Amino acid sequence: MEILSAEQIRAWDQYTIQHEPITSIDLMERAAASCLSWLEKAGYLDRSFSIFCGKGNNGGDGLALARLLSALDCAVTVHILEFGNIGTEDFQGNLARLHQTPVEVRFIQGPEHFHPVEPGDILIDALLGSGLNRRLDGVTAQLVEHLNASGNEIISIDLPSGLFVDRSSKGNTIIRASHTLSFQVYKPAFLMPENEARVGVIHILDIGLHPGFLDQATGGSELLDLAIIRAIFKPRQAFAHKGNFGHALLVAGAYGKMGAAVLSARACLRAGSGLLTCSIPGSGYSILQTALPEAMLVMDPDEKIHTTVPDGLDSYSVVGVGPGLGQDQRTVLFLRRLLQQYKKPVVADADALNILASHPDLLSLLPPYSILTPHPKEFERLFGASADDYARLEKAREQAKKLGCIIVLKGHYTFIAMPGGRSYFNSTGNPGMAKGGSGDVLTGILTALLGQSYSPGEAALLGVYLHGLAGDLAAAAHSQESMLPSDLTDQLGKAFRQIAGFHGEPSNSIL
Repeated sequence: MEILSAEQIRAWDQYTIQHEPITSIDLMERAAASCLSWLEKAGYLDRSFSIFCGKGNNGGDGLALARLLSALDCAVTVHILEFGNIGTEDFQGNLARLHQTPVEVRFIQGPEHFHPVEPGDILIDALLGSGLNRRLDGVTAQLVEHLNASGNEIISIDLPSGLFVDRSSKGNTIIRASHTLSFQVYKPAFLMPENEARVGVIHILDIGLHPGFLDQATGGSELLDLAIIRAIFKPRQAFAHKGNFGHALLVAGAYGKMGAAVLSARACLRAGSGLLTCSIPGSGYSILQTALPEAMLVMDPDEKIHTTVPDGLDSYSVVGVGPGLGQDQRTVLFLRRLLQQYKKPVVADADALNILASHPDLLSLLPPYSILTPHPKEFERLFGASADDYARLEKAREQAKKLGCIIVLKGHYTFIAMPGGRSYFNSTGNPGMAKGGSGDVLTGILTALLGQSYSPGEAALLGVYLHGLAGDLAAAAHSQESMLPSDLTDQLGKAFRQIAGFHGEPSNSIL
């Protein structure tokens, strides 16, 4: 699913008007009808509504919704911000239609016209939509603060008033919505952590915008969905053998941190690696052999840390490095030699990233199309602080291009920046994954996929989506609070089956 800017969304409306064709006021009617349908399905039609409208097209959506609610005998009152200027053509058209109904219309010219909000009313925010280009001030800002202070449930149409679509809204006066009813595609604002408290639960409603527009759209970002992932996923061939699925080298673990190596190694095998060798300090031998008999081991001469690059490095399809690695100075030298010797893409996480951050000259040694998987603090250590979430994502895009690597910036809606400039937001995953060890599992998954027949970009997208989907399945089985990172690995089989489209048990019978 494409993620479009405010300008592109307006262009999509115009494209639909011209190519369907449909009048703009009828397209507005379609949007209002989709909001009404959502309200009905969500069980709101036995409530009373106070709808707050500006005089732009977002306000026109609110007026059309008020008329449709009134036709179903819902109790509706409309409040219009009035500054003496005429509204847009479609706003005025819908106001004329509304005047043919019994809906009471009140005009707000100043704080003295703020009517007390009835305790049970559902407040519909149709003040300002995606066309906003400056912070709210004056009466508009005071009205938003008045509505937020009411304690009533607020449902925003398009997006909460006061929120910018594609730049930071920090410090703005913004509606605090319980639900946001938006149209057709996700907007960048919905994917930013800084906006979480404002947008509430997001619902994308299909209003039938012309699909032909997307053929010419160049948004630069997409929301990963099942359709994209299924186009990437490669089912196994009947005559395949272990050599077809790569020999991964996983460099992980240090004394007291061998659990990270176990988590990552199990995930690597569950994600389909044909062969796995774990490079570990000597003290981890019995732990790995016991926990994961499927993995082979290469032992570092040192009992506690990594000091020596394994022989035959070029024989491995992929190297994953970082979980539980530690940051001893001898390990720093080890990582330098590893990157100097291995020329295929690597997966770097955790302490490998911390070493890169403290020794930035090592970044130039990363093989092209390597995958870096920082969480926000690791990203900041690597590339510096960012003023806001938008700036952080732009920095990720810039660094992916500069380094020729794929940057996986972990979090809710994990952001994947490709070196060619394309970027993606992930749609799977949940807060139950916010536990130490979840990133180790992701490293194992990405290492496995990169060693198979997937390109680095495909491995990054499929791996991140799988990781989040396994997390969603684990949350369903155990709850977000109780789930463990190891539960993600246990759910990878179900996640693969969902992606493959299996329903019920597949038959292996040849009869």
